Amino acid sequence: MDKDIAKAIRENVSKVIVGKDRQIEYLLTAILVGGHVLLEDVPGTGKTKTARALAQSLSLDFKRVQFTIDLLPSDLTGIHYFDRKTDDFIFREGPVFTNILLADEINRATARTQSSLLECMEEKQVSVDGKTMKLKPPFFVIATQNPIESQGTFPLPEAQLDRFLMMLKMDYPTHEESIEILKRFATDDPLVSLSPVASPEDVFAMQDQAKKIHVDDKVYDYAASIVEATRNSSDIRVGASPRALLSYVAAAKALALLRGRDFVTPDDLKELAVPVLAHRISIHSSGSFSRDGEFASVRDRAALVITKVVESVTCPTEKF
Repeated sequence: MDKDIAKAIRENVSKVIVGKDRQIEYLLTAILVGGHVLLEDVPGTGKTKTARALAQSLSLDFKRVQFTIDLLPSDLTGIHYFDRKTDDFIFREGPVFTNILLADEINRATARTQSSLLECMEEKQVSVDGKTMKLKPPFFVIATQNPIESQGTFPLPEAQLDRFLMMLKMDYPTHEESIEILKRFATDDPLVSLSPVASPEDVFAMQDQAKKIHVDDKVYDYAASIVEATRNSSDIRVGASPRALLSYVAAAKALALLRGRDFVTPDDLKELAVPVLAHRISIHSSGSFSRDGEFASVRDRAALVITKVVESVTCPTEKF
């Protein structure tokens, strides 16, 4: 049943987004884990439409915030204002009070505003003027940033990067996919007529089911060995944390569920190593680059380093 729902969601989002089945599946994986995703790619690759299509497919509330240098924390969380009619202070909710929040170009806001998302992402709550308010589940942040433009941006600190379950790239479409995009959007935007195929209750049920996916002791050992290897690699300055290990295994369990299995395989861990771990490590710098060049180079090199680390760890060969 869960596999059928997952397939229906993927196919529904694919009515809008062409050729991004893997990215859609990973976004679903993050939702089932209760994590968040950072989409890093150039403008115009479908990041916003993907987020909207996912929200509509799941019958979830969606809000988008364009991050700018003058965006304040209260613009995200909300404020208390004095209502003369009631002679009292009333709280006006900010855009974080939603199910799926698209934080567009998150690195264009100052560190103070970026950090206002930390409590929301980690604790699923908002604290304003000494009052704490829970966010309505599920709460899922999709943040975007442009890797080739650094003027007027504020790089995300490692503490905030670690709050993202995955970092993904949308990538350019192939020639055939580009033609399909032209045909699909020739007369209408398919997002306008996209209908839901699942409900929030389906999401909650799948989240509970994902937690029950079996993980063999040898697979636990394999996951721990990969994360520990990041701390011992000569290419890595700071390795992945215990939180990264927990996220790594949780993502593998959710991915197994989406693919119709009740157990995790070593291949699940191999596949998820780069999207889950690469942004959580700090690698040694080499050579001198421009700021733009260094930003792109570090991301690509981190992915290569994680791939190298995974290849260095002995994989369990027993059938799972």
